[in-house]
Amino acid sequence: MNPAATGAAASAINEFVTLDKRGKIAVITMNKPPVNGLGFDLRNGVAMALDQAHADDAIAAIVLTGSARAFSGGADVTEFGTPKALREPNLRVLISLVEDSPKPVVAAIAGQCLGGGLELAMAAHFRVAQRDATLGLPEVKLGLLPGATGTQRLPRLVGLETALNMIVSGTPVAAAKLADTALLDAVADGDVVAAAVDFAQKVVDEGKPVRKVRDLKVTHPNAAGYLQFARNTIAATANALPAPLKCWEAVARSVKLPFDEAVRLEREDFLALMNTPESKSLRHVFAAERAAGKLPDIPADTPQREIGKVGVIGAGTMGGGITMNFLTAGIPVVLLEMKQEALDKGVATIRRNYENSMKKGKLKPEQVEQRMGLLKPTLDYADFADADLVIEAVFENMDVKKTVFETLDKTCKPGAILASNTSYLDLNKIAAFTKRPQDVIGLHFFSPANVMRLLEIVRGEQTAPDVLATCMALAKKIKKVAVVSGVCDGFIGNRMLARYGAAANALVIAGAAPQQVDNALQKFGLAMGPFRVGDLAGLDIGWATRKRRAAEAGVEMKPGIADLLCEAGRFGQKTGAGWYRYEAGKREPIPDPLTDKLITDYRLANNVTPRKISDQEIVERCIYALVNEGARILEEGIAARASDIDLVYLNGYGHPVQRGGPMFYADTVGLPNVVRSLRKFAAEPGADPSWQPAPLLVRLAEEGKTFN
Repeated sequence: MNPAATGAAASAINEFVTLDKRGKIAVITMNKPPVNGLGFDLRNGVAMALDQAHADDAIAAIVLTGSARAFSGGADVTEFGTPKALREPNLRVLISLVEDSPKPVVAAIAGQCLGGGLELAMAAHFRVAQRDATLGLPEVKLGLLPGATGTQRLPRLVGLETALNMIVSGTPVAAAKLADTALLDAVADGDVVAAAVDFAQKVVDEGKPVRKVRDLKVTHPNAAGYLQFARNTIAATANALPAPLKCWEAVARSVKLPFDEAVRLEREDFLALMNTPESKSLRHVFAAERAAGKLPDIPADTPQREIGKVGVIGAGTMGGGITMNFLTAGIPVVLLEMKQEALDKGVATIRRNYENSMKKGKLKPEQVEQRMGLLKPTLDYADFADADLVIEAVFENMDVKKTVFETLDKTCKPGAILASNTSYLDLNKIAAFTKRPQDVIGLHFFSPANVMRLLEIVRGEQTAPDVLATCMALAKKIKKVAVVSGVCDGFIGNRMLARYGAAANALVIAGAAPQQVDNALQKFGLAMGPFRVGDLAGLDIGWATRKRRAAEAGVEMKPGIADLLCEAGRFGQKTGAGWYRYEAGKREPIPDPLTDKLITDYRLANNVTPRKISDQEIVERCIYALVNEGARILEEGIAARASDIDLVYLNGYGHPVQRGGPMFYADTVGLPNVVRSLRKFAAEPGADPSWQPAPLLVRLAEEGKTFN
């Protein structure tokens, strides 16, 4: 319900803005779903409503409000870089119109009040917020700083330290926590518009002068010392992103410079950041996350199945992590294991994880008990009889999956969704083990499943539309970034990872050391290089997959270096040695002479003369291998859009967010340059055929187009 839906009939200013009168108070309501993005039409409507209220002598004060969901979520990012973004009144002009109003303006804030929305609210002379409203300036998450006076107004209203924390983190804060600051004149528990109208009437009755935020001073007992400390902290954690330090500079000016001069410099910094590759990448990611939930053949109003109880099979690391997602979201879980010892161990791990969060102050003791109270451990499939969704997280073996799904088919109620957490296996074959293939879907979580944001949702040939829609909505409820994949070996992420891993291994055979490959890719921005990741995940997993593929193809597997490491019992961190050596209780990789000898012996056995390899070549081969396979995935329809592939790599594989994902990175490099490099690699003697540029990649390059 719109919070302004009471009172006299409202007159429409335009499609998104109305004005109604409550005695001497004009209520201007913004209503542009979903979150009142401050695009041109909304800005123009508010400006016209202000003009109308100013011209009406019967109006003594103005209340500006939005919907129950949002006062305003901020600037309309779809207009960034377009002529509409600059059409008058732009946001800064609208803010000036509010601030310079000859009649008192009270902002009535409910729901989200973010970015430009908060900047607009701070231009008002007074503010009344619903207690649970959220206020923030999240521009840093788009590689920007608040560009419409936010860096100057917020410190004047909440203090230097609170403002800097809010702006540099981009994290919204509940109105209740800001009730004692000058940002809010009142906090309402009920109808915020009614409260704001009452407040405005009081301002009129008492003849209170309008209060302009620009006229306030920023006070702090030791501003210079605090700012220097804050700068050092931000510099150490900015992770190659320029926006956090630019935010610091802008906020620091609120102490030192006149308001107008600081605002002018704020705008210059905003425009400069808009053109950085980091901001372009972050804005791409922002748009990608919103696009990922839209599938052409799944309408937004597709009915969803109710998920009131979830079953999970397997209480190991993956099953336990999956379980925690649902417990945290308040959804009861039945957790199945085959042996009591394994079940007890899994439940104990879940409790320990929650208790560790409690020790860090992230949970209260009663929250731990509430979540554990939603968990029902069991050794009996019969306890899944009333589950709405069952997810298996058992060993990656088709025979094991067959047993599980045949049992679920007999046990679960009609309409229950049966999901596999498989990361490679053919979901269509798994679905065929049941008499209800329309109810089968892949839900591929990434380890640790209670931490990693990515969820690959694998759509089988017969997966029903409502099953897919239900799982997409459920992913949002458990706070995952969901990407839909078609069925192929490895789906999106692991299929591409195979090419990336092959490129990295080929570099080691050709002459690079594992640590050189890892270091080059970590300098590029990856959280970990491929060999460190392999040791962390366990080299035996890939070994088993390669043996399976060879068996399925009916060919003898020729061992590579990773296979030889496994044959020597070196599975990575869990065995104390893999590509690297690890000291007991530590995770720091130590280059190992035994690995070097194994690599040297392998080169000799295969008549390879090692050559010098540059870090640039390492990055090109590994990242372009991802891009090339991503182009094939797109062409086959396994992924709906290139930005979905970027989300997979950003949220599941540690790709650097400042690069925007491999497909967006290829766009920034230029697809003709990527094709040129791939053709060079493909032309080398004995080159793997996979280096041939994908037809889609070649076509886009020739047509001067991009993936995104």
